Amino acid sequence: MKIGILSRNPKLYSTRRLVEAARQRKHEVRVIDVLRCYMDITAHNPVIHYKGEELTGFDAVIPRIGASITFYGTAVVRQFEMMGVFSVNESVAITRSRDKLRSLQLLSRTGLGLPITTFAHSPDDINGLIDEVGGAPLVIKLLEGTQGLGVVLAETKKAAESVIQAFMGLNANILVQEFIKEARGSDIRCLVVGGKVVSAMERKAAPGEFRSNLHRGGQASLIKITPEERSTAVRAASTMGLNVCGVDLLRSNHGPVIMEVNSSPGLRGIEEASKKDIAGMIIEFLEKESQERKSTKTRGRG
Repeated sequence: MKIGILSRNPKLYSTRRLVEAARQRKHEVRVIDVLRCYMDITAHNPVIHYKGEELTGFDAVIPRIGASITFYGTAVVRQFEMMGVFSVNESVAITRSRDKLRSLQLLSRTGLGLPITTFAHSPDDINGLIDEVGGAPLVIKLLEGTQGLGVVLAETKKAAESVIQAFMGLNANILVQEFIKEARGSDIRCLVVGGKVVSAMERKAAPGEFRSNLHRGGQASLIKITPEERSTAVRAASTMGLNVCGVDLLRSNHGPVIMEVNSSPGLRGIEEASKKDIAGMIIEFLEKESQERKSTKTRGRG
C-alpha cells in the first residue's frame, strides 16, 4: 500500500511511530505537510499538488491535523476522499469533533454521560449560566482551545462572573461546565481504533494544576477501565464517526462523563503507559478497512 501521513512535522513522536509501523509492514509511506498542498478543484478530475508535484497513487491517508489548521487540513483530506483515497478519519468527522459545542450536542442526543454544560451569547445571562451548572467552582472553556489552553477553573462566583464577562467582552465563544470535584484532577484517555478500546491510561494533573493534559505536566499510568467506561468510549467514537480517536472521560458520582473526543490523539503517552504498539494497530486497521472500502463514506450524523 501507498500511505500518506498528513502531518506538519515528520519529527513528532506520533508521526514517526506511524511511519515506522507502516514501513515494518512493507508499505510505502510519505509524510505530507497539508499547508504545502494546493488543490485543483476540477469537474471529474480532482487533483492535489504538493511542492510542485501532483500527488497520485495513494491508497490511504492518516490525517494528523492540528486544531489551528482544521479548516485547510480537512479541505485537503476531503480532496483525497474525492480522489477515491481511503482516510482513517473522514474530513466531516474531524470537523465535527473539533467543534466542542456541536460535539456535546451530538453526544447528548445519544444519551451519553456529560458534565452539565451551558452556552450563551448575552452577558445578561451570566447568572443563569452559573446557576445551571450548580454554581462555583466551575470550569470555563474557550470553544477553540486545545491541550488545556483556554480552560479556566473559577473557584468563586465572583471569579466566574469576571472571567465570563472578560471572554464575552472579547467576543469569544465559551462553554461553562460543572466542576467534577470527585475526579480530583485526573481523567481517563481511552484510545479507540476501529470501534474497540485498544488501551486506556489515567492522566493526573501536576501539583497545583487541575488540567491533566500531558502537555501541561500531567502524569500518565495504565488503568483498567470498567465495562461502562469502555462502552461510553466506543459509543462516543461512533457518534463522532471517528475510526481512530482519543476519548477523554472523568469518573463522576453518576458514572463516566465525556470531556472531549480527540480526532488526532497523541501516541507517546498511551504507548509508553501501555507498552503496546498502538501505531501498528492503526496501520493494521488501515490495511483491513482500505481493502474493504476503497473510498470513504460518511458515518455518524450531524
